[in-house]
Amino acid sequence: MTDPNDLLLLRAALPATPKDVHAALTDPAALRVWLAEYAEVDLPGRYEFWGRYTPDGAEPHQRVLHADDHTLRLAWTVDGVETTVEITLADGDDGTLLTLTQSDLPTFAEVLSDQAGPRGALQTFWSLAIANLADYVAGRDLTPKCDYTSTEMRASVVIDATPEAVFDSLTQADTFQRWFGAKVDIEPFVGGRFAMGGFDVDPGGVKFVEFEPGRKATLNFADALTSSWELDGSDGKTRLTFVQSGFDVDNPPYPGWAGWLGGVAELRRFHEIPQWRTIWREMHAPGIPAEMLTIDV
Repeated sequence: MTDPNDLLLLRAALPATPKDVHAALTDPAALRVWLAEYAEVDLPGRYEFWGRYTPDGAEPHQRVLHADDHTLRLAWTVDGVETTVEITLADGDDGTLLTLTQSDLPTFAEVLSDQAGPRGALQTFWSLAIANLADYVAGRDLTPKCDYTSTEMRASVVIDATPEAVFDSLTQADTFQRWFGAKVDIEPFVGGRFAMGGFDVDPGGVKFVEFEPGRKATLNFADALTSSWELDGSDGKTRLTFVQSGFDVDNPPYPGWAGWLGGVAELRRFHEIPQWRTIWREMHAPGIPAEMLTIDV
């Protein structure tokens, strides 16, 4: 039996009935909008998705193990390793409680070491996919997907809030923690530190090399990677453009990029949904200390 501590577990509240969420999960046309570049479904025998928005996605590698109105279980071979994905739907206070688990994933330390291969991208692949599924069933615009075939990491979204409000959400630690769901410490000025997990975990952090309130901030990492946020306001809205550069093009940081995109999906909801509440109810990934997560439901 698989140790639960070795599983990826993501649990989220989606604003639609289980019937509607099940339809979005099993309609290939819907899957091509919120999940993957290509998808074909003919249950109970076939459930496949692949393409540039899927890790190791040159061709489909999924095999159906079980399917009914509330459960979908797949064998998914990624980088030569067969994993098991299970998605279950249940009635929830906010519509549908979706739970996803996946086995046989590398630990957080292995992902950070850049030795995990495509399986190292699966946790943030699913967190972004579920965030986009939540917006899809709510009829909202989706957040850009991660292209696992590209070496360009640049995307933009429009947020229904002022640049000053969005900038504060990115640079004030208490606010950042609310929408991102992970502990962070931030020193909001040029030369200041930014540390996911907090300064106790990463005393040096990464450094702000640009910091223009309401307009732009750029972080510089020790390995020469830079991450920039540019904000442009119009009619009370903000176009947020984010770029990562300076990485090894032979080993692009897809896990971190997809994780950031998934965070941006929540940032948009944080500013745009009245009486916002995060969609996330529980998260666990192999090797991630629980104290790094700050989900407040």
